[in-house]
Amino acid sequence: MNISTFSELTGLSSHTLRYYEKIGLLSNISRNASGHRSYSAKDVEWVRFINRLRDTGMPLAKIRHYADLREAGDTTFDTRCTLLEQHRDALKLRLEKEREHLQALDAKIEYYQSHKP
Repeated sequence: MNISTFSELTGLSSHTLRYYEKIGLLSNISRNASGHRSYSAKDVEWVRFINRLRDTGMPLAKIRHYADLREAGDTTFDTRCTLLEQHRDALKLRLEKEREHLQALDAKIEYYQSHKP
């Protein structure tokens, strides 16, 4: 598929996709006879995973490290798993903090609603 279709499927601009390719997050992107990028369904799946990591707060440098490990193959399986476990643990802590913030806001809102003049 071409870059505009790929962009639509992944929710990323063509500029961002080119940047990801430049920094090594997207590698081995094939090109058609005209020299234009040609993306596959596997590329869509990979970029969606990148998006999920970004959406959950993983810094781009760590995603790049994960991508490098992924490119290195199955010998990095345990390292990749550890990296994802660490990210999951950090996400759980952040979610717990967010729940605490939400409870505090709910309590304050309840206070105001029950003490209307």
